[in-house]
Amino acid sequence: MNIHHLLSARFAQAVQAMGIQDAPIPLSRSTRPDFGEYQFNGAMALAKQLKQKPRDIAEQILANVKLDDVASKLEIAGPGFINIHLKNEWLSAWCERALQDSKLTIEPHESKTIVVDYSSPNLAKEMHVGHLRSTIIGDAVVNVLEYLGHHVIRQNHMGDWGTQFGMLLAHLNDKLKSSSVAETALSDLEDFYREAKVRFDNEAGFADRARDYVVQLQGGDAACLKLWQQFIDISIQHSEEVYKKLNVSLKREHIMGESSYNPDLVNVLADLTEKGIVVEDQGAKVVFIPEMSNKDGDPAVYIVQKSGGGYLYATTDLAAIRYRANQLHAQRTLIFTDNRQALHFKQTEIVARKAGYLAESDSYEHCPFGMMLGKDNKPFKTRSGETIKLSDLLDEAIERAEVLISQRESSLSADAKKQVAATVGIGAVKYADLSKNRTTDYIFDWDTMLSFEGNTAPYLQYAYTRVKSIFRNAKQDMDTYQASVSVASVQEHDLVVKLMQFDEVLEAVCKEATPHIMCTYLYEVASLFMRFYEANPVLKPQVSEEDRSSRLGLCALTAKTLKVGLEILGIDTLEAM
Repeated sequence: MNIHHLLSARFAQAVQAMGIQDAPIPLSRSTRPDFGEYQFNGAMALAKQLKQKPRDIAEQILANVKLDDVASKLEIAGPGFINIHLKNEWLSAWCERALQDSKLTIEPHESKTIVVDYSSPNLAKEMHVGHLRSTIIGDAVVNVLEYLGHHVIRQNHMGDWGTQFGMLLAHLNDKLKSSSVAETALSDLEDFYREAKVRFDNEAGFADRARDYVVQLQGGDAACLKLWQQFIDISIQHSEEVYKKLNVSLKREHIMGESSYNPDLVNVLADLTEKGIVVEDQGAKVVFIPEMSNKDGDPAVYIVQKSGGGYLYATTDLAAIRYRANQLHAQRTLIFTDNRQALHFKQTEIVARKAGYLAESDSYEHCPFGMMLGKDNKPFKTRSGETIKLSDLLDEAIERAEVLISQRESSLSADAKKQVAATVGIGAVKYADLSKNRTTDYIFDWDTMLSFEGNTAPYLQYAYTRVKSIFRNAKQDMDTYQASVSVASVQEHDLVVKLMQFDEVLEAVCKEATPHIMCTYLYEVASLFMRFYEANPVLKPQVSEEDRSSRLGLCALTAKTLKVGLEILGIDTLEAM
């Protein structure tokens, strides 16, 4: 059982034994080692209700709580806090169970159907650095949710519709007429887009043809749709290559582009009109949202159809909510986009709830993230000011890692070093992003992210390989290792307590959709392991067989936790570096 849940349950029973029902059970991790591992603050909360001193209530709780099997000491501190010191014997028994359990004693949650909307590149262009955060943060959260037993449906809401496609299809049609094949014409999407834009801005008659293509496309013209499908297929191939290199789980079957919802847009508008939610204003169809009025009392305006008859992102997102609720039966929806879209999604949720597209129990969560900045604190771009292609960034990461790996002493072959460089380079880029709170901007710094010291992927990957080398020297198989564990030293105690809190970390990421919590935790695990290893020899001749076996068990459990944690983040581990 999750230690936090176990302690909470025992204190809840103690409070109920005092005749108090439905009382809050506030339990938190202690802030200082001398306060133990956990602290129960329920006496403070009950003082007002019972009209007694918190310390007197704490003494009554202590008299009723049954924790002899778990805690070595319970003590009242301050005005009524109860400090909980965990028992080494209990920690030892937990280690042995965790070593035998492929899930590290993590109990599955009650399964929910959760839709996660992430990545969402625009298929008119190649993926760039601006798509990195949505893609890897979303994928890490998906992995956590699945690890905890939820039914997760990935949704890649690709931009594959809209007015820009008229321009692109007109240009593609001309290219195909001049004997070029689609794959060649679209080999560089950025160049293709620029060429089309130049023609749209400067070439007589081209803009009119482009607009005509939009009408044909939206009207379902077969020839136009065939041309559009060619463009989409080749564009998706570019994205798939990036996803593979980036080691994320998105596949073609997860794509639900804007075009998927096109047939339902007219239904959305008709339904909102029938329910009196939409009104006409200056020729456009809008929803006025008094809940989001400005300081003058004017309600926010949410446009679902332009005066010319065109639909907007708002209409598409409402259709997406209907589909996810009615077809996918989503109980929770997470959407990862940058924080500039926070207002749009808040308005969308309000309108969807007014229309009944979301049940009261359905959770609709926009999970915003900050920007990736260069060292000049401006959006990360090339020296010439151009947006960096994501594939180019990942290639550079691997190249830089190759240089670093070549400078380290190693018995690995040249091919093995290349594999290590690819794993370290990609892992470094992902971890540097994931380790920052997603709601804030962060500085992209090659030197920091590729360092083998500090809170970085290379440091954690090296910590894992260090444990693997211990087992190679011990001539033992780490993955199947079982042992009788005896937690005795302070360093062993601290390490095991941290390993046991993996469950709490998963729950926090699941609840808040913040992978940086996992990153911080894994760094703490690796740091505590290094402290344990320095103070508690494992393979030295003077170590008894019993201590050697027990400490190898702790090494194995540490490595398993690091590996699972990194895999959840989408970062590979290595057997040797």
